[in-house]
Amino acid sequence: MILIVKFGMSSRQETPTFASSHPFLLPSTYPYTAHTHTQFNMSTDKVTCLLNWHATPYHIPIFLAQAKGYFAEEGVKVAIIEPNDPSDVTEIIGSGKVDIGCKAMIHTIAGKARGFPIKAFGSLLDEPFTGVIYLKGSGITTDFQSLKGKKIGYVGEFGKIQIDELTRHFGMSPEDYTAVRCGMNVSKAIIKGEIDAGIGLENIQMVELEEWLASQGRPRSDVQMLRIDELAELGCCCFCSILFIGNEKFIEENPEKIKAFMKAVKRANDYVLAEPKKAYEEYVDVKPIMATDVNRKMFERTFAYFSHDLANVKRDWTKVTNYSRRLGIVDQEFQPNYTNEFLSWKLDDESEDGNAKQQCIYRIQKDVAEKGGVFSGNAARFENQVVDA
Repeated sequence: MILIVKFGMSSRQETPTFASSHPFLLPSTYPYTAHTHTQFNMSTDKVTCLLNWHATPYHIPIFLAQAKGYFAEEGVKVAIIEPNDPSDVTEIIGSGKVDIGCKAMIHTIAGKARGFPIKAFGSLLDEPFTGVIYLKGSGITTDFQSLKGKKIGYVGEFGKIQIDELTRHFGMSPEDYTAVRCGMNVSKAIIKGEIDAGIGLENIQMVELEEWLASQGRPRSDVQMLRIDELAELGCCCFCSILFIGNEKFIEENPEKIKAFMKAVKRANDYVLAEPKKAYEEYVDVKPIMATDVNRKMFERTFAYFSHDLANVKRDWTKVTNYSRRLGIVDQEFQPNYTNEFLSWKLDDESEDGNAKQQCIYRIQKDVAEKGGVFSGNAARFENQVVDA
């Protein structure tokens, strides 16, 4: 029998739940929940790692670091956990219920500003395009004011804060639209007609909707996005870069475990970038749900976003911290809560022109969407491109 413990955000202790005896169950088979509690204390020498979302194609370096034995070879034991609600992640890690995990940059900043002792120590995805996703025929156009009177879905509260700020920027008010919290179900809510548009990622929700449209005999190009970075004139989509974050106390007391974790993930990430097709088939072996056409296309659309050196980018942190001040999430004295001290390899030079990088990534993503990506032999990434300044 396998013991699976579901931890909770409470001073009460947790109640363990038991899974049926099965030799192939992984810890991440059972989503992390903040609503159950145990009646006794338990301890483990494993590093608990809470994902920012249910397992997706972009989590491949973490799962392959486990499956290929890289964590073990680096001397660290890791339990990978999936959340029921992505909004819980910073609170759970900040409380010390879980050691480390993944979260977007803007949420990492906001969590720290709220008093949760969290710090980013690496990057998984760099600047995935994020925005308001809608379908042609919904009455929404490239004019932001076309959102008036519409139902707009968002994942967590900061999505609403972003849209509210944009309404003011475009001469509207938050009362001009209806906000609907959708959690992980933005695409589903659009398909069911529960919302007119929703905040999502180009490599995840847009792909889900493109494939649904194709199944309905509609062109995939009927999915459109109003990119938040362009609307807000940020110069990058770095606010939604996916980071590795940890509880500050755990990081301080376990620096060697953090170094070992990152070395193992870097090895897996290097493998993914060098052998994407082979790596993905190994991921399918670990997580069979990844075998679907939708997940394969998500992987193709994610490939260009994988961080090469896993480093926090100073330029991006400066931009997102300033953006967070503009949103009222942090005050003027806030200091960015990140470090690269646990990355033991040579880090890449930062690109001098963030806008040029975004333009290059846009061209890559457009080409992948139209012609296919790594499974069609197209493994283009920014570091291999000539950027026209």
